[in-house]
Amino acid sequence: MSPHRAWFVAAVTFVTIIGAAAFRSLPGLLIDPLHQEFHWSRGTIGAAVSINLALYGITAPFAAALMDRFGIRRVVAVALAVIALGSGATVWMTAAWQLLLCWGLLVGLGTGSMALAFAATVTNRWFTERRGLVSGILTAASASGQLIFLPVLSWMVENHGWRPAAVTVALAALAVIPFVWLLLRDHPADVGVKPYGAQEFVPRPEPVPGAARRAVTVLLSAVRTGPFWLLAGTFAICGASTNGLVQTHFVPAAHDHGMPITAAASLLAVIGLFDVLGTIASGWFTDRYEPRRLLAVYYALRGLSLLFLPMLLAPSVHPPMIFFIVFYGLDWVATVPPTLALCREQYGEDSAIVFGWVLASHQVGAALVAFLGGVARDTFGSYDVVWYASGALCAAAALMALVIRRRPVRVPVLA
Repeated sequence: MSPHRAWFVAAVTFVTIIGAAAFRSLPGLLIDPLHQEFHWSRGTIGAAVSINLALYGITAPFAAALMDRFGIRRVVAVALAVIALGSGATVWMTAAWQLLLCWGLLVGLGTGSMALAFAATVTNRWFTERRGLVSGILTAASASGQLIFLPVLSWMVENHGWRPAAVTVALAALAVIPFVWLLLRDHPADVGVKPYGAQEFVPRPEPVPGAARRAVTVLLSAVRTGPFWLLAGTFAICGASTNGLVQTHFVPAAHDHGMPITAAASLLAVIGLFDVLGTIASGWFTDRYEPRRLLAVYYALRGLSLLFLPMLLAPSVHPPMIFFIVFYGLDWVATVPPTLALCREQYGEDSAIVFGWVLASHQVGAALVAFLGGVARDTFGSYDVVWYASGALCAAAALMALVIRRRPVRVPVLA
């Protein structure tokens, strides 16, 4: 018996996200080279990363609505082209505003349309069973891409400068476009099959006009409910403690303690390896256990590990640091499957767009810490205060997750 077509679509989505993941591997590697070449402050460089991360999140709910209007395939193909343009154009920049435009605005808009709302839309359309597992696998794809690209890009930056690394990111995004256009399909009805696990055939819905209006309407409805604010708050802390902090500032922080850039980047790649395992396992757990409790455990363990990190940074890699990397990697985006499950439970058919807005809060949190982390380094000469503050925030997120109410919320419909 051949596998259901939904698994093929999930595999195409997985490879697409891997191919586009190069852009997420580069920001932390650029801080020191750009600081040395252009004498820009780390705060200025962090501001470009901050814009990128914020747009990555803010664009996501509109991208989910655009996928309902124009189809997944078209939106993702255009997003990859914008990523390639923004990353490729950085090689000619001479002023800080050009970094803000190319890496901040263009790459931010492109990556926002390739955000986790993409994975959520594919999961919701093609699966009625195994959604937790599939969302975990697709979330892990980004970490897999990081695992592939980080060692290569760090070697390029150290041996040939940052420009070849930026060109590699652009080429990786371009290479995925024909793959998406030829192999990805928008809906099970396009190939005459039922969603995986569905008892009845689901016809393809009519295109939804007014994508931007729908995204805003769903937001205005969701903000009237308490669970939205708790989900958004916990996910903001998730972004602050991962993309904003560790992904952006771990390499320069380790380099401050004498560790070579390639060694620090390799540790981030190992985080990516264990992130794959942790996120897939989290998806499996989410199909079987209470997602609120899972979130509380994940955030509590993450906060505890961050409190120990300043004591572990050293010129060389040692066993306690390896333990931190493995531990942190398992927890990196394990929060996504239970957060997605809670969005589906609370908001039903609008869950992909609601999750897009929750993801926006994730990236706003990441953006703030990407910027403030650079400012803290410029001000205090180290990142210690940022590690401790993030650990405390994770403890607060654990408590917030536990108070999300279990009863599904009836979202008011705006006239």
